Amino acid sequence: MDIIISNSSGRPIYEQITGQIKNNIITGALNAGDALPSMRLLAKELRISVITTKRAYEDLEREGFIETVAGKGSFVAQKNMEFIREEQLRKAETLLQSAVNVAKAGGITLEELSEMLLLLYNGD
Repeated sequence: MDIIISNSSGRPIYEQITGQIKNNIITGALNAGDALPSMRLLAKELRISVITTKRAYEDLEREGFIETVAGKGSFVAQKNMEFIREEQLRKAETLLQSAVNVAKAGGITLEELSEMLLLLYNGD
């Protein structure tokens, strides 16, 4: 499992870790039952504090992405893909609402906004 930490990112390190692990789970790069590196090993590999990896793993467990078994380690939880998809839809809806608000305030038409979204979505 490759995790890349950026010191220039505005996001805290533990959020960078949780975001990358979540993405690996959502995309199927990590599957239910897969073992994660121990908190100490991950901290050593990333050259960060164990406290930081502990916080990331606690957040992932609280959100249902991983399960920790005392004495055995942390594993990818049996995920409910419908729940994960719903969470992603909710996030997209919130961000799109912000874009609509900005567009309306700036006099951007629905057609212009739709064209922008289409271009961004297709990566052109």
